[in-house]
Amino acid sequence: MAVLLPVAVLILVAVSVGSWLQFAEQQAGETVHTVGSSAADRVDVEAVVQRVDAAARELELRVWVTPRGTLAEAEGAAPVADLSLQTSGATLGDLEFTAHERLETRDVQVALAGGSISDYPFDTYETDIGFRAMLGGKQVPVRLLFSNNDTLFSISARPTPSPQEAVVTLRLSRSGSLLVFAVFMMVVMWALAASVLLGAWYLTTRGKGLVWPALAWMAATLFALAAFRNTAPGTPPIGCVLDWFAFLWAETVIALCLITVVVTGVRTALREDDENRAPSAG
Repeated sequence: MAVLLPVAVLILVAVSVGSWLQFAEQQAGETVHTVGSSAADRVDVEAVVQRVDAAARELELRVWVTPRGTLAEAEGAAPVADLSLQTSGATLGDLEFTAHERLETRDVQVALAGGSISDYPFDTYETDIGFRAMLGGKQVPVRLLFSNNDTLFSISARPTPSPQEAVVTLRLSRSGSLLVFAVFMMVVMWALAASVLLGAWYLTTRGKGLVWPALAWMAATLFALAAFRNTAPGTPPIGCVLDWFAFLWAETVIALCLITVVVTGVRTALREDDENRAPSAG
């Protein structure tokens, strides 16, 4: 009973901290950043990040456009004149909408700057998202409502004040849950490598010979570690920080231990066979 109480307290603390972190991450994901004009006659642009592709260095942005006040008809479902949304340089392409036609959702790609996926899981990126609205050839106020829907990335938005444009500077980094899981993976990799190293030390120093269950365990750990590495969220490439901090070294340690145990075990087994034959030959 004296042991169960600290264990129960530890579990309670871990669950409490995990719940708090999950709630904080959920709240951050549901936060909507608003920047731009609040005039009655304006164009609202709701931009939501759907997916971040770090390997391609771009993010997919889903855009809903809603004209307001005298700029709209059919309760904001269509513009009163041809509407053009000019985007920032990082956004691949402007958006064009025809007058009196129902507005549709558009997906656009935004290029990312800075950072490298080889820094996974500590990689960070930056980009700008901006919109300027032209209705019937005249510039009109625009308001941007930005949010993030990619659970693998945490995005901070810094608005840039402008009377006629809506611009936000984004900084992207891996989400807290992904970072915790990646660090946990590295700890597990080193722990498994240390376990195999201790097992190899025991077998070689005690002259146990070829212990097949131990060899099977070491070989299984060698291949299971590679499968475990491939479960890392975000499909990091080979050669990232995760590999150089843990995976490649853990695999090297396990492979060397396995080879050492086999070589030492074969020598021990051959020596024992020779000792067993010696009395018979005499």
